[in-house]
Amino acid sequence: MNIFTNNRRRLGVGLWAALLLTALWTATLAVGPATAQDDPSPTPESEAQTATATATDSDTEPTATATLPPPGDIRFGVIESYEDPAAAGRLGAAWTRARFQWAEVQPGSPREWQPPLDDEALAAELEAGREVVGLLIGIPDWARDRRGLPRGLSLPPDDPDNTWAVFVSDAVGRYAGRIDRWIIWNEPDIADRDAPGHTWNGTLEEFFQLQRVAYLAAKAVNPDAAIHLGAFTYYWDPGYFSRFLDVVVADPEAAANNYYFDVATAHLYFQPNTVYNVLHAFHRALENHGLDQPIWLVETNAPPMDDPYWPVDNWTLAVSLNEQAAFIPQAIAAAFAAGAERVSIYKLKDTAGDRAANPEPFGLMRWDNSRRPAFDTYRVAIRLLGEVTAAERERWDSVGQVRLEQPGRTTTVLFARLPGGQEATVAATANTAEWVDMWGRRETIEAENGLFTVQLPGALCRQTIADYCMIGGTTYYLIQENTSGGRTIDSKPAIGDEATFVAALMPSITPSATSRPSATPPGLITAAPPNEPATALAAAEAPPTATPNAPATPERGTSTGADTFPVGLPVLGAGMA
Repeated sequence: MNIFTNNRRRLGVGLWAALLLTALWTATLAVGPATAQDDPSPTPESEAQTATATATDSDTEPTATATLPPPGDIRFGVIESYEDPAAAGRLGAAWTRARFQWAEVQPGSPREWQPPLDDEALAAELEAGREVVGLLIGIPDWARDRRGLPRGLSLPPDDPDNTWAVFVSDAVGRYAGRIDRWIIWNEPDIADRDAPGHTWNGTLEEFFQLQRVAYLAAKAVNPDAAIHLGAFTYYWDPGYFSRFLDVVVADPEAAANNYYFDVATAHLYFQPNTVYNVLHAFHRALENHGLDQPIWLVETNAPPMDDPYWPVDNWTLAVSLNEQAAFIPQAIAAAFAAGAERVSIYKLKDTAGDRAANPEPFGLMRWDNSRRPAFDTYRVAIRLLGEVTAAERERWDSVGQVRLEQPGRTTTVLFARLPGGQEATVAATANTAEWVDMWGRRETIEAENGLFTVQLPGALCRQTIADYCMIGGTTYYLIQENTSGGRTIDSKPAIGDEATFVAALMPSITPSATSRPSATPPGLITAAPPNEPATALAAAEAPPTATPNAPATPERGTSTGADTFPVGLPVLGAGMA
């Protein structure tokens, strides 16, 4: 369950609006005058796809004879790929996460073991080439002390009365060689016990002990295990991460144990700008403490509020299906520019318990196996943004422009951040470039006077943040040969004074004015070698289209305005209690 959606319930936010998706946008990919992106996603030439009728993965169940495509770059993942391994294979995801909720794995005693995926499902993930990352969280009633913490937590990691150490040792040892990465807990900084995302009843120092015990216990049974910090929300308590690191570096044995974590973790939703800013804030906190552990963006997404399959009434930030699709490549580019080592989307598919757990749909696929448009834009992004060696955010005003260096080529991600069409220029390293939209449609364009000049259609802008659209318009990739290796990029540029930077992360949120109608219900490319044009991927795998069953949409209420939002709604994290 995601904490930022839980926040919504707690706050009783009453922003109401409606988005009528009535026509399929069939804009031609060109560098002529740009027009506002007013309608749903275009139809890729090889795959029929609309906001209300998307392709269905008819062969989602793998068979003994099925040959799935190999995963893409290891940096791209999707949460809970084991819910549909074949679809995850078509997507190209190379890693996933499985949540080991202690209270579910060992609900009655330490002698039980009821994992989130059985050995057969785990073997299928590994055979498909996907790395599985485990998440350890939760406390069963039998293991709680009077304060609600793991019984015996203050004892040494090798003491059998330290119940948390025993559980961690059991999990990490049991899966050694199959699961060698483990994330420890989630969002301990939510101090409000009435908040649905609250997971930790102890102090900051006691959470450090939880992390320390987990690290030492895990390494004792599997020295090759990589231990991740759980995600901090940042916005619940912007100083928590730095104070936590204060405690870490003060421990006399920390340096000898890599400061008890090998990777830091972030969860960021809704805003590409927030993805960039908060990841930099985390890098700054690490640097200020003399640490240089990598950061993973383990969860990101912008769940739509207008899917007829799952209409959302009490949405907090307005996102259309098409904007969700645009968010995916924008967030990935922002994350790489901010120095993220890996990125993953939460999550692959809607499941039976999601409606009770989440007020908004997070799946790239619906329960009926039809794909939301974001599935296809993520698949394109995985194929085009692999092997990135460096990235830089070059422009972030009316245009979002991120340059990514890859072997033999440079890819520039571009999109408008205002409702009106925008023009952008890209320095040429070759005479021609492939101009590809987020659906995979492409054409070849030519440079003039050392520049590529392109027109970007305006954003849908269902939600504004400060002076710009929260999510930009249709995302494009400009791919050009670059045999010189590209310019040197500082992946962690200076971001100034920490207090000033924290303040800059708290923009005002202004809902976009919308009318209140009742809701009515691509071929991929691969980046080519330097001397060859990009070519379309075969679309034979595209299954037939299907229209999801659209439940009736309740009448929407009236917006209560931005005053109902707390400062910094775009929080880190997904509550996993």
